[in-house]
Amino acid sequence: MNGGAPALHLSGDARRRVSVALGAISVVIAVLALITATRGPAAISSALPGATPAAPPKPVAAIAITSAGAAPLNPAVPVSVEVAHGTLQSVQVIDSKTGKPLAGEMAAGGASWHTTVGLSYADSYQVSATAVGSDGQIVHQSGTVATVKPAVQAYPSFIPAPGQSSVGVGQPLVVKFDHPVSDKAAAERALKVTTSPEQTGSWYWISPSEVHYRAATYWKPGTTILLNANMFGVDLGKGTFGQTNRSETIHVHDSWLAKADGKSETMQIFHNGSLVNTMPISLGSPGHPSHSGPHVISDKQPSIIMDSCTYGVCQGDPGYYKEKVDLDERISNDGEFVHAAPWSVGQQGSDNVSHGCVNLSPTNAQWFFDHFNVGDVVEITNSGGPTLPVYDTYGDWAVSWDQWQNGSALN
Repeated sequence: MNGGAPALHLSGDARRRVSVALGAISVVIAVLALITATRGPAAISSALPGATPAAPPKPVAAIAITSAGAAPLNPAVPVSVEVAHGTLQSVQVIDSKTGKPLAGEMAAGGASWHTTVGLSYADSYQVSATAVGSDGQIVHQSGTVATVKPAVQAYPSFIPAPGQSSVGVGQPLVVKFDHPVSDKAAAERALKVTTSPEQTGSWYWISPSEVHYRAATYWKPGTTILLNANMFGVDLGKGTFGQTNRSETIHVHDSWLAKADGKSETMQIFHNGSLVNTMPISLGSPGHPSHSGPHVISDKQPSIIMDSCTYGVCQGDPGYYKEKVDLDERISNDGEFVHAAPWSVGQQGSDNVSHGCVNLSPTNAQWFFDHFNVGDVVEITNSGGPTLPVYDTYGDWAVSWDQWQNGSALN
């Protein structure tokens, strides 16, 4: 008989049950060992049935820079930096051309930052940003932002010029670009007119580089007009971009309206709607009829030299003239003026003998010169001439309101 513990004898079924139990225990031990190796001892309890899951790891901060390394940025758009899962600590944007930093503003809470000064065309900016993530880790991000390079830059000039602060009720607003505009709708969206008192108005394209603005009827006396041309960064088509932003404020003075009738050879003068004077006149002769329709005074000079050669009738030709004329107020670029004409006083009030101008006696011309200014209106009727073309300085009012609105790229 051998010493020690007595031998344990199990039946076949019992041995199989013990073997299954030992196998299950081995599997549990292996799983716990794997969890311990990959997630640490603290994860064992969470892996057990009924245990509370462990909190997920906190995300790392992610910094995004506007257009960094992407398509060129429109310089009218600020450089912006945003962070997810963190807080921005510092941002610096350096102009590559000047080497100087650009001013900027941090949003409350440090979620974003943007430049507060304008960018330039065809430039690049070095951006560096630092943020602290919600995991407490510091993250750095850098990049380069480039701006678009226009083929040409279109400058918007104004008529009346900013120095001409007071105009008459007929003065349209004119914006002339020094390069043609292909995308006229984009240009119009960047042009804003504000009037006080409010009056409905619309733009009308005279040419690819010139657009006019007027109201449905003459401006109300005393109107203040603010024109904003926010053209910088505006894509005007075919590589042309707006060069700069400009604005001007214009005041409309009292209403002065002259009605020159070629049939009666008289001109009635109305001030704020009331008849204040009537003058005998002479309009264009049958061979040189004055244009009919509303004309707007665009310039006035104490005297000028009138030369018929400017419209093709030169020295030696029948009808040639070159002489000094006084008290001149231009009403079209086709050579039409209201001016003193002492040589035709005998015909004034009875015959139309001028080359298209409104002839007045020296005394009446002086009165007219003293009272009428840029933007005031001269309406000519019964002259026998064609309607003043819309493109002839300010033939704007000869166009019906419906036609005028159709001249807008946004209509």
